[in-house]
Amino acid sequence: MAMRPTDLNIAGAVDLSRLSAPAVPAGAPPSTSTSAHVLDVTEATFEEQVLRRSMTVPVVLDFWATWCGPCKQLSPVLERLAEADGGSWVLAKIDVDANQALATQLQIQSIPTILLALGGRLVQGFTGALPEKEIRAFLDQVLAAAQQAGIGGPDGEAPEVAVPLEPELLAAEDAMAAEDYTGAVVAYEALLARQPGHGEATLGRAWASLLQRALSLEPTAVLAAAAASPDDVSAQTAAADVEVLSEQIQPAIDRLVAFVRRSAGNDRDTARAHLLELFSVLDPEDDRIVTGRRALANALY
Repeated sequence: MAMRPTDLNIAGAVDLSRLSAPAVPAGAPPSTSTSAHVLDVTEATFEEQVLRRSMTVPVVLDFWATWCGPCKQLSPVLERLAEADGGSWVLAKIDVDANQALATQLQIQSIPTILLALGGRLVQGFTGALPEKEIRAFLDQVLAAAQQAGIGGPDGEAPEVAVPLEPELLAAEDAMAAEDYTGAVVAYEALLARQPGHGEATLGRAWASLLQRALSLEPTAVLAAAAASPDDVSAQTAAADVEVLSEQIQPAIDRLVAFVRRSAGNDRDTARAHLLELFSVLDPEDDRIVTGRRALANALY
């Protein structure tokens, strides 16, 4: 069950300065974010970008991983709100797989987990992908706590309140939080009908569709059916869904690429489109996705 935002108790916060610096090899990779308000933080940069920065501006920590479905829903919302709030707080994204020592030291037990660093102290936020209105309420508490502590944004300006731009997006996020994947698909499609090519809606619809399909799948039976019917496109696409949701990414890619290679007509096109949709919910920079796209292109041409 997701932890809901509560009143921020700064007095009972953990002093971040007590944390020992994790051992980090020289030449740690720099941040890949292009935003001044969204940072990719590593064990090497944690002290400067979180500890020191939190003395002058609230820092919201987003612990995530590339394989985490709810993270794919939460992170874009946080990034959009960070941009909308114009520097009144900073979003620090921490990949738990790449920074395991830090995640262990901060006792991160599930993801996504959101923490707050304020004035060198760590405050518990929430876990799970919440609806945007609840995230907004949490951030309003963050800004109020910062004001009480005499900590403001970079320019000391009053924070702006983010205005939700897309009602369909809010409806979809609420539906996802309630595990109403059918409702989420409907909401995302409504936004795409109004704004074709909307990036967040495209990704959200793909992920919601995958979870919607998974509700009726029993993994063992699905994989057995696929093994028994290698030329059945429905059996193969269902098996690929099961494999992706169980983090068996490479087997899912290999399965559908092989099917595309040996099939023709509508079945071939169905498998191709299904694999492209699965690619869209996965990390585009993952080597398996890059090589998978190349393998699919080779199979087609």
